[in-house]
Amino acid sequence: MLPIIDSSKVIFGLKRTLSENGIKLLISNKRYSQVTSAPKPLEGIRVLELGQIVAGPFCGTILGYYGAEVIKVESPGTGDTVRALRGIDIDGVSPWFRAIGRNKKSCEINLRTEEGRKLARQLADRSDVLIENFRPGVMEKWGLGPEELYKTNPSIVYTRISGFGQTGPYAKRPGFASVCEAVAGWRHINRFRDQPLVRQNLSLGDSLAGLTAALGIVMCLLVRKKFPPNARSGQEIDVAIYESVLNMMEGVLPEYDRFGEIRQPAGNSATDNAYLCSDSKYIVIDGDGEFLHEKLMKVIEREDLVTAECKANKESIQHKELINAILDWTKKHTSKEVLEKLEKEEIPCAPVYNIKDIVEDEHFRKRDLFETVRVGENMENGGWDLKLSAITPKLSATPGGTTWAGPDLGQHNREILMDFLGLGEDEIRELQKNGII
Repeated sequence: MLPIIDSSKVIFGLKRTLSENGIKLLISNKRYSQVTSAPKPLEGIRVLELGQIVAGPFCGTILGYYGAEVIKVESPGTGDTVRALRGIDIDGVSPWFRAIGRNKKSCEINLRTEEGRKLARQLADRSDVLIENFRPGVMEKWGLGPEELYKTNPSIVYTRISGFGQTGPYAKRPGFASVCEAVAGWRHINRFRDQPLVRQNLSLGDSLAGLTAALGIVMCLLVRKKFPPNARSGQEIDVAIYESVLNMMEGVLPEYDRFGEIRQPAGNSATDNAYLCSDSKYIVIDGDGEFLHEKLMKVIEREDLVTAECKANKESIQHKELINAILDWTKKHTSKEVLEKLEKEEIPCAPVYNIKDIVEDEHFRKRDLFETVRVGENMENGGWDLKLSAITPKLSATPGGTTWAGPDLGQHNREILMDFLGLGEDEIRELQKNGII
C-alpha cells in the first residue's frame, strides 16, 4: 500500500493562501494522491521518464512536484542507480531516491529487449513528454528516437539530456557533471589561485541540466497549444550539461570578447570571505564596495585601513593586511556576536551552514522548505517519517507539493501495464517470466 501522508505536513501554506482567496480546501486520502481544490499547474500532463541518476530524474521530479503524472521506467531487479547510492536505509533504498523519486510511478521494463522497447513505445504514445538521458544515438538504436515517436505521437515533447549535446565533435563523449563543469569553465573559476582544483560534493551540472530541461518542457507545452489538432506540435529539446553550466557564467564571455580578459579564480577577497570565529564556526562577510568597506572597518575598529588602496575592489582581492585585520576581529567573538554586530550595521553576512544547521534554522521552517512523508508503512516497524526539501518556486494559488516518497521498485507495474496499456494477467506473468518486466 502506498504511504498516505498528513496533508498538514505537506501542503504548507495552502490553507492560508486558499482561505485568503475565498476558495475551500478539500483533502481526500486516496491511494495515490491528495486532492485539493487548487489544481497543480501541470495536472493532466503525463511524463515518461527513461533517465537515471540525476539530470533526467531531477527534471522529472520538478514536473511531478507541480502536478505532472511521471512514469519512471526502471531496469527490472535493480532500478535507478540512485536507489543504491550514498547511505542505504533499513529498507535497502537510499533516502536520496525517496527524494528524487517523489510523486513518480515506478514501472520495471527492460529496455534492452525488443519486448521491453515495445512497451516503452506504447507508453510514449500515451504521454505528453518523454525525458531521456542516455548517450546520443542510444534511443535511435532502440527504435525510440524522436522521428520514430513522432509518427504515432506528433505532439510529444521529446527531451534529451546529455553531457555535450546531440550534435558537435564532443557529442559521443561520456559526459558526467564533473567533466562538463570543467569544460564549461566552472572549475577554473571556482577555486583558489595557484592551488589544485577541487570538486564540490554535489553534481551541480546535473541539477542545472535538469532545471534547464524542465524550463524547456514547460515552454514547449505552452507553444503546443498554438498548433491545430493532429499537427506535429511536439518539439525536440536538446539539453547539454556543459551548456547548462555555461549559462550561469555571468559576463565571462563578453569580458573576454571585448577586452581579451580571462576571468581568473579569486579565491576569497578581503571583503568577500569566510572568517573563523571564536566558537570555531565560519561567517561569510561581503563588504565589497566603498560604502560597505567603510562600515566594516568601523565595526572592527580599524578605520586606519580605510585607504584608497583598501577600498579598491581589485586591490582588496589579495590584500593580506585587510584579511588579517578582519580575521583578528572575528576570532575574538562568537559567530552569534559577529552576526549581531554586522547585521546591526546592515553589512551582508551569513553563517556557513551544514545540513544540520539548515534543518534547525527557524527561517527555513517559516518558509515551509521542509516536507515530511511516510516511508515503509508495510514494514514490521510501521515505517518512518522522512524529511525532504520542498521544491521552489512557490506559487501562491497553485502550489506544488510532495504527495508520496520515491516508490518501491516496480510498485506501479500493474497499474501502468494493465490500466494504461490494457495487458492481461497472463501477459504480465509471461513478461515477468521472460525478464521483460
